[in-house]
Amino acid sequence: MRLALADITKADSTATRLRRTRLRQFIALLPPSKAVRILDIGGTASFWATLSDEVPDRVSITVVNLKSQTVVNSESQTPQCGSAPIRCVTGDARHLSEFGDEYFDFCFSNSVIEHVGTLADQHAMAKEVRRLASGYFVQTPYRYFPLEPHFHVPLWAQTPLWLRTALHQKLNLGWMVVQPDYLTARSDVEQIRLLSIREMHLLFPDAELRLERIGGMVKSLMAVRRSSTPDPIS
Repeated sequence: MRLALADITKADSTATRLRRTRLRQFIALLPPSKAVRILDIGGTASFWATLSDEVPDRVSITVVNLKSQTVVNSESQTPQCGSAPIRCVTGDARHLSEFGDEYFDFCFSNSVIEHVGTLADQHAMAKEVRRLASGYFVQTPYRYFPLEPHFHVPLWAQTPLWLRTALHQKLNLGWMVVQPDYLTARSDVEQIRLLSIREMHLLFPDAELRLERIGGMVKSLMAVRRSSTPDPIS
């Protein structure tokens, strides 16, 4: 069963409020008087459209995801975040060679790095984030928060792999639909790898690590780095 507090489809849920708070923290990093190119790694156009009231007009947004997506504004026939244009492209977070070094001013990524695979895959994504922009904001759920955010099972990340696989084969858990096939169930379980504080420090050594808390407990980790590009004097 899905927990209401974790339902990102509801505007008043805890998960949606946390997303809005994270976006505000990210927007606060942007220089106040210049156009800003943002790369959202693994995000969706609908995320930006839903929270468009938080986004200043001076930004342009490129959303890269493994799956193609289109959100069309009925007037301009172009994906929009308020008045900010959104460009949607397909790509792999671990290998974004189609973009040059520091092609963007900022990278943004919300709850993605835990999905890219092994620690080696996560390292590859982190290197791309740091290569593509001098400023970035990367959020991920914390491994040791009591409630796992995908399966909604307490202490899921600390449960043995064989037991997590068996439970996924028999039950609908959180956002994850039951998968009776062993290989599919095990692949689903393995492809979500939550990170520790130490691992986030190692993946993003030049970042400030912020801790998002609920009830005094750390829920999410955020690696934050301001852009080294100076804001022009207006």
